[in-house]
Amino acid sequence: MSFKVNIDDFCLSQCVQLKGFKSLALEQEGDVVIGGLFPLHFLAPELQQSYHSKPQNTACSGFDHRAFRWMMTMAFAVEEINNKSDLLPGIKLGYRIMDSCDSIHTSLQAFFSLVSFSTIVSTQLGSSTCVSDSPIPVSYFATCTCLSDKQIYPSFLRTVPSDFFQVKGLVQLVTFFGWFWVGTIGTTDDYSRYGIQAFSDQFGLKGGCVEYRLTIPASPTTAEIQEITNRLKSSTTQVVVAFATEGQLLNLFLEVRLSANLQRIQWVASEAWVTAKLLTQPHFHHLLEGTLGFSFPGVRIPGLKEFLLNVQPSPKPGMEIINMFWQEQFGCKLKFEGDKHENVDNIRPVCTGSEDLSLTSSSYTDVSQVRISYNVYKAVFAIAHALHALLHCDSAGSYNRTFSKCPIKQVLKIVSKGSTECIKCPEFYWSDEDKVKCVAGVEEFLSYNETMGIILVALSLLGVILTIIITIVFHHFRTTPIVKANNSEISFLLLLSLKLCFLCSLVFIGQPSVWTCMLRQAAFGISFVVCLSCLLVKTIVVLLAFRANVPDPKGLRMFGPSQQRIMIFCTTVPQVEGQCNCWLTGAHPFPFRNPTFQSSNGKIFVECKEPWPVGFYLVLGYIGLISFVCLLLAFLGRKLPDTFNEAKLITFSMLIFMAVWISFIPAYISSPGKFSVAVEIFAILASSFGLLLCIFVPKCYIILLHPERNIKKGLTGKHNR
Repeated sequence: MSFKVNIDDFCLSQCVQLKGFKSLALEQEGDVVIGGLFPLHFLAPELQQSYHSKPQNTACSGFDHRAFRWMMTMAFAVEEINNKSDLLPGIKLGYRIMDSCDSIHTSLQAFFSLVSFSTIVSTQLGSSTCVSDSPIPVSYFATCTCLSDKQIYPSFLRTVPSDFFQVKGLVQLVTFFGWFWVGTIGTTDDYSRYGIQAFSDQFGLKGGCVEYRLTIPASPTTAEIQEITNRLKSSTTQVVVAFATEGQLLNLFLEVRLSANLQRIQWVASEAWVTAKLLTQPHFHHLLEGTLGFSFPGVRIPGLKEFLLNVQPSPKPGMEIINMFWQEQFGCKLKFEGDKHENVDNIRPVCTGSEDLSLTSSSYTDVSQVRISYNVYKAVFAIAHALHALLHCDSAGSYNRTFSKCPIKQVLKIVSKGSTECIKCPEFYWSDEDKVKCVAGVEEFLSYNETMGIILVALSLLGVILTIIITIVFHHFRTTPIVKANNSEISFLLLLSLKLCFLCSLVFIGQPSVWTCMLRQAAFGISFVVCLSCLLVKTIVVLLAFRANVPDPKGLRMFGPSQQRIMIFCTTVPQVEGQCNCWLTGAHPFPFRNPTFQSSNGKIFVECKEPWPVGFYLVLGYIGLISFVCLLLAFLGRKLPDTFNEAKLITFSMLIFMAVWISFIPAYISSPGKFSVAVEIFAILASSFGLLLCIFVPKCYIILLHPERNIKKGLTGKHNR
């Protein structure tokens, strides 16, 4: 029987035959053949290719009974579907199952072996046609968050939840117990890398810190395992989160269990190994007792246990994997297997083939609460229901069905022209002008190359240059009365903080990254607080020195340089502590592609998202509080002698400062996209220029153009006019 369905070049086979690769497979013929990859072994051979000769196939080792149960669950599901009259009637499902050895290299080899065998398809015209395209993968165990990206993996489906949910649970688990100082262990695969990265990011948002991130190589040597063990010994954390499979962790645990001082470690397991029976052996009890983690919910599949117990070895082709399991399970050697596999020892007793699986106890026969096996079961049924719906689609003009008596090999093609179906584009994608395909949106941010960015950079650098020039002038005339008055040390600290204020605006320009999002607010908040603290101290010194127009040396002695430094420190610390400990470590800004800022021309604004906006306004409010106190004190000293005009200058500068930032808030909220960043940069530059010009330019005017006024009497209003 063959059929033709107009659904766009979909098939489960390719027209490329790999040469020189042969792997064990469990096979059953069928009209539609489903491929399966399972980690039947957890130790893959280390690759040492010379590239001068054909690579030799080396057998994997470490047979995994639990993975074999997963594999047989797939065979059970296929058999159950074939026995149903209401699901795929008249269609027989088959399977081709191969061993991935829990390794990227062997997984790729097995995958290409699945999809790269030649297929001849009989069409209605009787001609031979080779049909090829990528298969639709349905995963039962791949939880990596990276696979959720439909732009990269548009056809990937899975019956297991993404690690996003597991990571969220693990973060809640460790923080619930108060473990905010942990280490992580993973491998080189994406499951570990993405899982650990997501855990570290979410853990950091909760105030946690990761002491180390250890990586187990794909084929670790004894020296590499020992190096990881030594790192665990020297660490201070007692909680370790491990994202890996049991096979990848086995060698490490075998080494760690020998170290008495590592038995203190509290292990937090990912779902890949938390229920693994391999690690429940007695010699691991003292190390892994008390391990915490999340597992998939366990269920009971009716009929599965009976199916698994009825497995029997056979000399027939395609039964090699079952024969391998039989020898591993009973520790014997089948006569018809001989010495074909390296893991069969010549000193083993001969298997009779009639051994009773029901008398054994292993992860293969334990099906009281299956987890991954159920995901396999669901994956097979998902494919079956999809094929059933496909073969019984009655949408007029969309699909074409014909049935006739090569067994069917799929020819599935999509009718694109004249289609009435409208598919929504993925996030950050727009339809093109012809409305026939989705195109990626263009990311937009305040760039150094655009006119606005160039102007803001020029103003920032101008402010830095002016501040440096004034610093040079003040340093050259540091022994003169106008510089020495009111503690020249504070004046230089004020100039330094103004430089930082100008420079911090540069961090707001360019594409946002993790570190720039954190640095821009930290630099802004701290530099302005230091600047205003210096002005506050200056104002207090002026009031104490010229109370009622009469200098008060006693007041100055009580508020000398040491007290002034302490006050600057005390007013700066709340900002530093509030930002670093509460805001930036607990809920720091991060790069975000704003899905709400989308326009018809397909632009996406990339911004620094504030997970806790209150933190930013608290920083701004603290700056406003200090500036208000400074303004109030400076206003009280406005009637000091005209020749010592610093109180009036501070008053004027504070009025400019507060006017800029009061007008900033509504302008910032109402500005769309990159213009909100430009508004914040403008506010930083305007207030910085106001402070620089109001406080220091008049003094430079006296120093450079009227040196006769740069005398002690001139500063107190007692010089001759």
